[in-house]
Amino acid sequence: MGNAGWLRSLSAASEPDAHTLICFPHAGGSALSYGPLARTLGPRFRVLGVQYPGRQDRRREPLLDNIADLVEGVLPELRELLPQTAGYSLFGHSMGAVVAFETCRRLEQDRAMPPSTLFVSGRIAPARKGFQGVHRYSDQELIRHLLDFGGTPTALLEDPEFRSIILAVTRSDYRAIETYTCAPEAAVESPLVALVGDSDPATSIADLNEWRTHTTGPFTQTSFPGGHFYIDANSHGVAQLIRDQRESNYA
Repeated sequence: MGNAGWLRSLSAASEPDAHTLICFPHAGGSALSYGPLARTLGPRFRVLGVQYPGRQDRRREPLLDNIADLVEGVLPELRELLPQTAGYSLFGHSMGAVVAFETCRRLEQDRAMPPSTLFVSGRIAPARKGFQGVHRYSDQELIRHLLDFGGTPTALLEDPEFRSIILAVTRSDYRAIETYTCAPEAAVESPLVALVGDSDPATSIADLNEWRTHTTGPFTQTSFPGGHFYIDANSHGVAQLIRDQRESNYA
């Protein structure tokens, strides 16, 4: 494929029937952002993080500023992987929730093995429009936005080399999510679980309910203490939710 591939193993599942969790990062994020959750889930889960181009070990590859291109990029590896799994789920946070949703739609259209659950976190429903102009912010405006949201260490933004990389990646990802459109009737068949931090400045608990119209399967929603990047501080609670969902699917 001419690149380092899209999937990164974040855990070493030790059980033969381990459930595979495929995780899609937020704007500006990398596969490693799911490391704490992977460690918390334990040996009954094989956790794979999606590594978008242009960051970390793919930093020499061109950035993709379109959701459709991100989906098309990861699909070949998923199609090869899924027949080898004992079952899988998709988990996406923020921009990653939309990439996971569109990936789920494509897999269902392909009549591939469907995910047991689609987890969408920290993101308004696909048909809703959120912020529209962040990708056009000046560097200083974008830095302030990142600091306000949290999730980006201040020390990295103070280093000129790292700051340049972070801003380029984040701007490209925001262009992807801000130019994305979705029809109100677009839906998956898989069970959908929506999550959010109860003080997220971009997505409210009430916003989650709008995801209900984007699945014809079961829908549940829940919240955890914290802001936009609530997952690390609640890794045990989020991990337990994922375990419980797996158990209910196999009951």
